[in-house]
Amino acid sequence: MPFASLELSFVQRICFHLQVNPDRLDEYKERHRSVWPEMREALQAAGWQNYSLFLDETGLVTGYFECEELGQAQRAMDAAPVNARWQAEMAEFFVGLGGGPPDRGIVPVPEIFHLD
Repeated sequence: MPFASLELSFVQRICFHLQVNPDRLDEYKERHRSVWPEMREALQAAGWQNYSLFLDETGLVTGYFECEELGQAQRAMDAAPVNARWQAEMAEFFVGLGGGPPDRGIVPVPEIFHLD
């Protein structure tokens, strides 16, 4: 009986923080209640999986997603025209990014523990 080939794929778990202007929290939350369908599709096609955003009352956003490789996932989003439009619309909500696109503010937080 022939053995089936097993293809192993490794997943990077990415956690990051961004800061939303505390005066804009309600509008920021509202924008995420209705993320454009084409943006959702682009994220999925680019390999962003299990993507979540958490927001506290101070405006601290904690994001989490999984992908095969962060640089590759970011390059795939850079190639998606919808991403440039989304980033331009969302940039005004953030502080500390100098008006740049929020997705370029993603600095992974080092993982120190994971329970499988």
